[in-house]
Amino acid sequence: MSDFILVAIFLVSTAVIWITGIHLTKAIDHITDHYDLGEAFGGMVFLAIVTNLPEIAITVVAAYHRDYDIAVSNILGGIAIQTVVLVLIDVFGVGRSAPLTWKGHSKVLVLEGVALIFILTLVLMGTTFPSSFLLLRSTPFEWMIALIWLGSIFMIAKVGKSEPDYRSKQDVNYQLRHPNVRFKGTLRQAFFVLAGGAVLTLSAGWALEASGEMLSVRWGIDGVLFGGTILALCTALPEISTGIASARIRDYNMAVSDIFGGNAFLPVLFLVASLIGGDAILPSISKPDIYLTALGIFLTGIYMVGMVIHPKKQILRMGYDSFVVLLVYLLGIAGLFVLL
Repeated sequence: MSDFILVAIFLVSTAVIWITGIHLTKAIDHITDHYDLGEAFGGMVFLAIVTNLPEIAITVVAAYHRDYDIAVSNILGGIAIQTVVLVLIDVFGVGRSAPLTWKGHSKVLVLEGVALIFILTLVLMGTTFPSSFLLLRSTPFEWMIALIWLGSIFMIAKVGKSEPDYRSKQDVNYQLRHPNVRFKGTLRQAFFVLAGGAVLTLSAGWALEASGEMLSVRWGIDGVLFGGTILALCTALPEISTGIASARIRDYNMAVSDIFGGNAFLPVLFLVASLIGGDAILPSISKPDIYLTALGIFLTGIYMVGMVIHPKKQILRMGYDSFVVLLVYLLGIAGLFVLL
């Protein structure tokens, strides 16, 4: 294929992911409301897994071919760049009234952030052990990551049901005045949209990744750099779409939980890759990937501070925490270029 056709596939896939994300958000909002699961739980489980289907596909294919470099960089680089997605949600989804972490700062979100930091810390610890340190075709750290993720789902579901609704009267009145922001169909139709949206997200995400990878090879972009930046940005498009859509229907907890929950889920794919390929993934992680993991922890910590303090003032239509996250991420990517 020519570069023109590849770019066209890339742009069409982007549009499909964006539009699908908007409909997915409304459907999941309807499902979580019906079963009283809470916005954060819906974001952490439903949205997080669906929007990470492209990463799942990339990891499975890479593990089957035992070619882990791009998949690992995509996962760890994706955690950092998906955290920066909260900056975009803050600017384009929330507006001028108040920052994102002022409107979405529940205990559930703090717990999700803590679980994410635990998981990323285990990733760093796992890199220090030899590849021969195996337990059932994988390292103990990869099994512990999966257990912490499952445990966090159970804990957050329990805490979320007992937590009061943080939505302001202004946000509730907005939903009443704008019925079009909510899903209009039945519960069965919402599940149909969820299933169909998952298929579209997976298909468009695969096309996005394949066309982007071909272009990167032709344009001579380094594999680790491509996986940690460009590919990570491509596969973060579902999170950008669903996050902004969640914020615009005033489901701020779902918007933040989609990012934190998705980031916590991504390292679980190391266990999937190990079981498929039969190799220990964490001991073979490169220095740039370790660097991206540490950057993800740093960015998550900044937003957790914002959720505890949650100041109302803004800079350039974003909260102080989003402004700091953006600066740290840009400096971090500059450091990645130096490291490579």
